[in-house]
Amino acid sequence: MRLLHTSDWHLGRSFHRVNMLDAQAAFIGHLVRTAREREVDAVVVSGDVYDRAVPPLAAVELFDDALHRLADLGVPTVMISGNHDSARRLGVGAGLIDRAGIHLRTDPSACAEPVILADPHGDVAFYGLPYLEPALVKDEFGVAKAGHEAVIGAAMDRVRADLATRAPGTRSVVLAHAFVTGGRISDSERDITVGGVAAVPSAVFDGVDYAALGHLHGSQTLDTRVRYSGSPLPYSFSEADHRKSMWLVDLGADGDITAERVDCPVPRALARIRGSLDDLLADPGLARHEDAWVEATLTDAVRPDDPMARLCERFPHTLSLVFDPERAPDDPDVSYAQRLRGRSDQQIAEDFVVHVRGAGPDAQEQAVLRSAFDSVRTDETLHEVAR
Repeated sequence: MRLLHTSDWHLGRSFHRVNMLDAQAAFIGHLVRTAREREVDAVVVSGDVYDRAVPPLAAVELFDDALHRLADLGVPTVMISGNHDSARRLGVGAGLIDRAGIHLRTDPSACAEPVILADPHGDVAFYGLPYLEPALVKDEFGVAKAGHEAVIGAAMDRVRADLATRAPGTRSVVLAHAFVTGGRISDSERDITVGGVAAVPSAVFDGVDYAALGHLHGSQTLDTRVRYSGSPLPYSFSEADHRKSMWLVDLGADGDITAERVDCPVPRALARIRGSLDDLLADPGLARHEDAWVEATLTDAVRPDDPMARLCERFPHTLSLVFDPERAPDDPDVSYAQRLRGRSDQQIAEDFVVHVRGAGPDAQEQAVLRSAFDSVRTDETLHEVAR
């Protein structure tokens, strides 16, 4: 069985001030053409179909168009909700849409109810694990403590239990939206840390033939059977070195995996350039970036006059301007943003405790801070779901 694995469409999202809807529509066209030309047997979409719980109308219309085009091809599609989606909204009409071969899996309680597809070698069971927000699903899965590893592990126990009841030789695919240990992050993924921990071990997916992952925006292979497709388009300059693609996966008769990356059309290259303004404007080696979307980091000791306008004369698609004067770390003029760069909310809070009382928080106080941040993040999730 040949699968086309994709995820993290983020329909409705912009790239800085650039509307990406046309690029997203071009990707949908590419997806449909690939499914047709490469004789794909099933498309799997591993979450974050939309960029937010209440997407703009144009994004909903594009999603509707994608569903119609895939249904017209007669290619079954299995998709799950991600942490950016409203599971309830995405799942509206799922029972009816199911009849068209579009299988939406957004209910955590149904994670062990597979979509069964068949090829000449027998059945393939597709299990959809929508994004499992630990605080919201811990009771459903009967885990004592809300944590990603606990809830995903419990969901996978249900999957393995159901698979054990299937006919011998039944192959299996799991769709999951999670941060798995070893994955490389980028700046455009929403933080899902709970209790100071976001990642789950890849071993949690043991027992299935292929785990089609979503959430991280870089295409990557954690194991022959555990892969991220990555987002089909860039959504931050931290993805400048990404090769945007989908996985074309062949699932053999005995469950063996072969996979090929299929490149996605990207509207414009990304470039991160750094130096003084005069150097950036004069360096002939930067000519290759003149048609790219550019993030420019200026290292001038004194902020130059009208830097964005001057940069745009040479790099007309400059979208981001960062000031990072080259100074010693202990220089009193080092900016607040520079001092915070790369530090988590928890670390910043702990630094503040040190600042005001001269000593850092103890283990119990660290736990209180961690719980507070978890509560805020969970409340934000609940608010989005309720909207």
